[in-house]
Amino acid sequence: MTSFMLSDTTASKISSQLTHLRHQMGSPAVGMVLTLVVVCDESGQYDAVRAATEAAREHPSRILVVIGRDPDEPNRLDAELRIGESTPGEVILLRLYGELTRHADSVVSPLLLTDTPVVAWWPRESPDVPAKDAIGQLALRRIIDARPASDPVKAVAGRARSYVPGDTDLAWTRLTPWRSLLAAAFDQPVGKVKKGVVEAASGNASAPLLAAWLAERLGAPVKVADSEGPGLTGVTLTTAEGTIKITRSDARLATLSRPGQPDRRVALTRRTTAELLAEEMRRLDPDEVYEAAVRRIGRANRSS
Repeated sequence: MTSFMLSDTTASKISSQLTHLRHQMGSPAVGMVLTLVVVCDESGQYDAVRAATEAAREHPSRILVVIGRDPDEPNRLDAELRIGESTPGEVILLRLYGELTRHADSVVSPLLLTDTPVVAWWPRESPDVPAKDAIGQLALRRIIDARPASDPVKAVAGRARSYVPGDTDLAWTRLTPWRSLLAAAFDQPVGKVKKGVVEAASGNASAPLLAAWLAERLGAPVKVADSEGPGLTGVTLTTAEGTIKITRSDARLATLSRPGQPDRRVALTRRTTAELLAEEMRRLDPDEVYEAAVRRIGRANRSS
């Protein structure tokens, strides 16, 4: 790995130094498929950088990590450039001080890879309307995570008001294995679903999204019920032929029960942030299924 520090610098100096380091290492920027802009604070940058670099093994990227520091200090931009750190791309940590903390887009824009898509990710706090945020306006896809919010369920409901095609939420991405397993449960006819229940720890951000997706797909009421957790613990669907049930008591395995068939143990592992991020980076088109789920939550909140 090659690492280089630039203090009180500019975007043009960063670009020049990147070119120099690439030539020095013989690793041109061609081959990188996107720019990932990560917006976080200093306390969260270590975990965010680690997840982003792991995801970049699948999607070689220029990773720009925007870290807002003290807005009351004089304007300053410090940069740390890393090339060859367990990723075929580049990692650039940008520490912004003073007025620059409010105008991060002016620093990021000159560093975007030419003619490649931009993905923005807020690992913790995110703007109320990501598409209207200065960084969000640069991005084709905008990834937030409702789970760290003070009220995760409220945060998920708020996305119905702010949704713009290209938005997504890692609380939704965590549901991919659940959605796949539930779809597989209907491989054989089981009759029309009359109602359903999603069980999860209180305040789980993914539970209302899963309930909304099921209700949208099945045309039946699906509610959320609290369990002891951790996370999502079960789904019960009442059909004309009997009950379909998935229960998960640990982070690895679940039990699938279907009418007239023996119970089956299936893998249902909780995934790392890097795996979730890599999944979202695979698709750059709007997620219409997520949109339908989040808008259903919005309609339910307006009618209640």
